[in-house]
Amino acid sequence: MTKGRRAAFLDRDGTINIERGYVTRPEDLVLIDGAAAAVRSLNEAGLLVVLVSNQSGVARGLMGEDDMARVHERLEELLAAEGAVLDGAYYCPNYSEGPEDRFTRDTSCRKPRTGMLEQAARDLDVDVAASFMVGDHSTDIEFANRAGLTAVLVMTGHGREERSETEREDLSIAHVARDLREAVAWILERIGEGAGGGAADE
Repeated sequence: MTKGRRAAFLDRDGTINIERGYVTRPEDLVLIDGAAAAVRSLNEAGLLVVLVSNQSGVARGLMGEDDMARVHERLEELLAAEGAVLDGAYYCPNYSEGPEDRFTRDTSCRKPRTGMLEQAARDLDVDVAASFMVGDHSTDIEFANRAGLTAVLVMTGHGREERSETEREDLSIAHVARDLREAVAWILERIGEGAGGGAADE
């Protein structure tokens, strides 16, 4: 992974949008308050914003790949309405115990494995060592630790219950934030960009 641009890798469910289990329909995706403004702050600071999300609902037969694409389109629409954009979006539909063989053969993309990050680093020329991961699951934190990203845990979604899991697994968390807006404020302060967004899956 060569030197490149600094990025903020973001989990989706419970970090950007309200946690509702498997989001299989566009109308079920609702942004967490302040999330779009936080993404816009990252855009304005010049960081790449990259979504990395486990979506095993596809492998489990709860939704199709077309459904997943429509949900993602809705996410981009809601972000764009507030002037925010994603520079990349990576989903892992695979799960080792799913009913369809094509989704069970290779789970290297599934967090905490780093397949999605490795693909993003190639596609977007990311400086991984200078980048961040924000999520609400212990798998997000382990993903960050394995990849060498600075890990931020948010208390939205499953964050509160997952915090104790990260402690049991002895994972390294650089910062615990109330939500994505507060996480972004910490990131921007850390890299010298000021308060940015402002403090307040799977």
